Amino acid sequence: MIEIRNVSKIYETRQGAFTALNNVSLAIADGDVFGIIGLSGAGKSTLVRCINLLEKPSSGSIIIDGEDLTTADKAKLRTMRRKVSMIFQQFNLLQQRTVLKNVELAGEIDKNPRRREKAIELLTTVGLKDKLDSYPSELSGGQQQRVAIARALMTDPEVLLCDEATSALDPETTKSILALLKDLNRKLGLTIVIISHQMSVIEAICNKVAIIDNAEIVEEGELQNVFLSPKMPITKRLVYSGRVNAAVRGEKLVKLLFDGTTDQPVITHIIQECNILLSVFYAETKVINDVTYGQIIFRLPYYDEDIEKLRAYLDEKGVAYEEVDSDDFC
Repeated sequence: MIEIRNVSKIYETRQGAFTALNNVSLAIADGDVFGIIGLSGAGKSTLVRCINLLEKPSSGSIIIDGEDLTTADKAKLRTMRRKVSMIFQQFNLLQQRTVLKNVELAGEIDKNPRRREKAIELLTTVGLKDKLDSYPSELSGGQQQRVAIARALMTDPEVLLCDEATSALDPETTKSILALLKDLNRKLGLTIVIISHQMSVIEAICNKVAIIDNAEIVEEGELQNVFLSPKMPITKRLVYSGRVNAAVRGEKLVKLLFDGTTDQPVITHIIQECNILLSVFYAETKVINDVTYGQIIFRLPYYDEDIEKLRAYLDEKGVAYEEVDSDDFC
C-alpha cells in the first residue's frame, strides 16, 4: 500500500517560494489502478516523482508497505526503489543498445545472472519477442514504450508509476498500451499509478481517481462515482470538456444517471407517460471496469407543472437524477 501523508513540495525561485504540492494526502491500495489527473501545472508530475523520491518532499511522508521513504537511509531507499518502477512520456531508451540490451540494463545494474533470460521473457510478455535485436530507432513510439515497460519490470516491482506515458502516442497506440498495462495489473497484481491530463486515459483503465488542482487534491473516489457525479468545477471541466455545447448560461438542467442495472427506455417513457418533450443537452455512456455507466442531461421543461410532473415520475420510478446548472458546462 502507498500512503501519501500531508506531502508538500516547495521550490525556491528568484521570484520567491513556489508551492508545487500543498498538504497532499492519498491512500493507494495494493492492486489499484489509480489515476491522478489535472491540468498542466497542477502538480501531478511532481506528486508522482515524490512517490519514489525522485523529488524529495519539503514536508510530509511517503509510506510504502509500512516503510517511510522520506526517513530511510540510502541502503533502505535503494531496496524500496526496487519495488517502485517508473515509465515516462519520453521512453529514455539507449539508442546504441538493442531492444534486448536496453531491457537487460536493469539486470546488469543488479548483477542478475539470468538477466538475459528474464529480459526475453518480459519482451515476450509485452509482445516484442521478434524485436530483440532491433534498435530503438527502428521501432514505433508504441513499441518503444513497450520496451520501456519491459525494462521497468526487470526488478519485479510491486508498483509501476506512469507519468504521461501515453501522451506522445496516437489514439490507437494509446489504447493498446493501456490494454497492456491493464493486463499486467491483472496477471501480476501490479499496482499502477497513472498521471494524465486526459480523462479518456483515466476512464479506460483506472478503478480510482484523484483530481489535483493548484497543488491540492480537490476530489477523489471510485472512478464511476467521479464520472457520474463530479463535484468540483475542475472535475466537471475534465469530465465534460469538449463534449458539451452550452448555449445559455444559467439554464436549469436535469441529469439522469445509469449504472448498467436497468434497460428501461426512461426518456421514451417520460415523453409518453408525462406528455413532456425533452431537449437533450448531453448524453454519454462509458464502460468502466466492465460495467456500462451513462448519463443524460436535458433542459428542464418551461412550465412549473411539467417540472413537478417530471420530478414525481423520476421519484416514482426510482431513477437517479440531480438538478444541475448549465454554468457547470460553459
